[in-house]
Amino acid sequence: MACRHNGNGDGHCIDTDVVLVEIADIIGLIVLGFITGSLSATLGIGGGIIFVPVLVFVFGFGQLEAQGTSLAIILPTAFVAAFIHNRAGRVVWKVVLVTAGVGVLAAVAGANLAIRMDEVILRKAFAIVLALLAIRMARRAVALRNASAPLDGS
Repeated sequence: MACRHNGNGDGHCIDTDVVLVEIADIIGLIVLGFITGSLSATLGIGGGIIFVPVLVFVFGFGQLEAQGTSLAIILPTAFVAAFIHNRAGRVVWKVVLVTAGVGVLAAVAGANLAIRMDEVILRKAFAIVLALLAIRMARRAVALRNASAPLDGS
C-alpha cells in the first residue's frame, strides 16, 4: 500500500492505490500537469522540482510516493518535449547517449537508496538540493543582468 497522509496531523495515511475521486484533487492534478508540463518543455527544468513539493504539501503524499509518482509522470512528458525539440534540431544525441547511459545506471542505485532512506531525511535532502539550485540560479540571473546592464557614463 502506498501512503498518502490524511492531512490531520495524526500520522495516519490513506491508500493512494485507491482512485482519487475528489473533484478538487482531479482539478488540482490537471492544473499541476498543465503548469509543470508547460514549464518543463519551455524552460527545460525537471518536472520533479515542481511535482514533488506540490504532491507532498498540497496533495499530502509521502516523500517517497511523491518522488516515485513524479518520475513516472515526467517520463512521458519529457519524451514528448524531447521529440519536439529534436524535430527543431535542438538535441545533441552524442551527449544524450553518453549521459543517459550512465544516468540509467545511477538511477538504479539512487532509487534503491531512496526507498531505503528515512523519509524525513530524504525530504530534508530534497529541500537542500532545491535550495542550492535556487541559489545557483539566482546568482546566474544576477550575473546575466549585470553583464547586460549598460555601463554608467556611456
